[in-house]
Amino acid sequence: MSLVFDKWELEEVKVEDMGLAKYICLDSILVPHTMGRHVKRQFAKSKVSIVERLINKVMRTERNSGKKNKAYKIVKEAFEIISRRTKENPVQILVKAVENTSPREETTRIKYGGIGYQVAVDISPQRRVDLSLGFITKGAMQAAFKNKKSIEECLANEIMLAAEYDTRSFAIQKKEEKERIARSAH
Repeated sequence: MSLVFDKWELEEVKVEDMGLAKYICLDSILVPHTMGRHVKRQFAKSKVSIVERLINKVMRTERNSGKKNKAYKIVKEAFEIISRRTKENPVQILVKAVENTSPREETTRIKYGGIGYQVAVDISPQRRVDLSLGFITKGAMQAAFKNKKSIEECLANEIMLAAEYDTRSFAIQKKEEKERIARSAH
């Protein structure tokens, strides 16, 4: 049995959303770093730990581009902040935040006879998880930019707000905006 960041167990973490259960990987890992061995296979990122996927999303911004160790420390510190504030397993709170912020439908552009229009489509579970993690990290980055709060505090705050389905969360706002646009395109 291995622990995430040598502190939190993955055995007690449960995924409530059955549509996302196959795509939120909770396999036990010692260090969340697969060194990109999943990149060349289609749908293999669903076998990558959800914690590592969060680290990879934090690493995608222009300030942290390619700095895996820095992103690792940001997520580790954010998890410690979440654990201190909520007295719960931060991985469970991350999973709850991903479930709450993953949109169920979006729009796509259809061009027919020279006329383009938007059509609402369902989102695959893999894309739902990707969008959710992207919304969470983007919200944390925007909150930390030109602010006294550190990125770790902002990421922890964004994850906790998203887990509680608080509308102050950037990720919840983006999810509701995407679903509202899809509803208007029906």
